[in-house]
Amino acid sequence: MKKFILIISFLSISNYAISQDLPSIQTDRPDQTECPFITPKGYLQFENGFSYEKIDGDSKSIVAPTILTKFGINDHFELRLITEYSIEKNNSSKISGINPVLIGFKTRLFEEKGIIPTTSFITHLGLPKLASSDLKATYYTPEFRFTMQHTISDRQTLSYNLGAEWSGVTLEPTFIYTLTTGYSFSEKIGGYIEFFGFIPQIEKPDHRFDGGLTYLFNPNHQLDVSAGFGLSKISPEYYFALGYSFRFKI
Repeated sequence: MKKFILIISFLSISNYAISQDLPSIQTDRPDQTECPFITPKGYLQFENGFSYEKIDGDSKSIVAPTILTKFGINDHFELRLITEYSIEKNNSSKISGINPVLIGFKTRLFEEKGIIPTTSFITHLGLPKLASSDLKATYYTPEFRFTMQHTISDRQTLSYNLGAEWSGVTLEPTFIYTLTTGYSFSEKIGGYIEFFGFIPQIEKPDHRFDGGLTYLFNPNHQLDVSAGFGLSKISPEYYFALGYSFRFKI
């Protein structure tokens, strides 16, 4: 038993030492703006979160947990898997279960050079039947976005996403936009503010604002907290979220 503990400790220390040659963990949470950076080759990364959303006076939505699993294939490509357990409540009903699982990838397109931002492309496909019975979708649910980031200074970045997603209920797309600025207060603490929204092809647009903080325990582990509110009549009233992300080499 002692030998087993020593082996596990040695592997953990070795993995941490190797990670020192890499940039600190880069995550797609807590903001709605996906980052353009790729998970390092051979690393498995988990981005886990809990969120509570007050839709209106009678309805609320809880996601506990949401898990984004990423695996780095090379410097330009990562595989992605999204799983969520959600609870939808109002005064008269409650629906809970696993949302349709999404599989996808991220690929790097451009490095930052002058006015050209660091740019990547992300896409997922939701599997309508790979879900709890009450939450199965009618159609496959593709989604995609281009994610871009400019370096403003050593401490500040400007990032934005443009894309579209399908709900699985209808065949009409909803267009997505995000705009966020991030700031590093120290080597461990960062923050952001963000505007983002959803523009359906038929219904009215849904615009929102949010902000949050991150705390880097070490290069491989990060805690985050965020909150936001709606700006449109059809938007949810508010939400808050808490997350924990980590990575390790396999």
